[in-house]
Amino acid sequence: MKITAVTGDITEARVDAIVNAANSSLMGGGGVDGAIHAAAGPQLLGACTEVRRTQYPDGLPVGEAVSTPGFDLPASWVIHTVGPNRHRGESDPQLLANCLHSSLEVARLLEVESIAFPAISAGAYGWDMDEVAEVLVGAARQEADKPKNDGIAELRFVLFSESIALAFQNLI
Repeated sequence: MKITAVTGDITEARVDAIVNAANSSLMGGGGVDGAIHAAAGPQLLGACTEVRRTQYPDGLPVGEAVSTPGFDLPASWVIHTVGPNRHRGESDPQLLANCLHSSLEVARLLEVESIAFPAISAGAYGWDMDEVAEVLVGAARQEADKPKNDGIAELRFVLFSESIALAFQNLI
């Protein structure tokens, strides 16, 4: 699995699946979550409502992942994961790593070949960008080193600024 980091808008990524840094309600929000919901169109909210009704009535737990179609996005799939919120005392790096691991488990079930990740838990969830980069790149390397990678050829971190992308690139 090739791991890269680029500056860009994840809603425009030409990959099979993008990862949404969702909140546990799956009903949209700010930042990456809001941008993905806006770009995917209103059908995404309907799909998330159905996931809540049928699979996660109490909300998606931190570190787990679930998929919906991408609707109006270039990506066929959106994989939603809830990052740990440092403001709520969720400061264990393993919770953040689990977001990547769980998202890739879902991606393998969907048989995607390429996937794009944002900087999960950075920003509103209070994690330092360098720590997010270290944890997520480390988790991606663990996945890439697995003997059987099940078809995921590319994991791309798509980050909204050059400085953030550089932090990821330096670790890759």
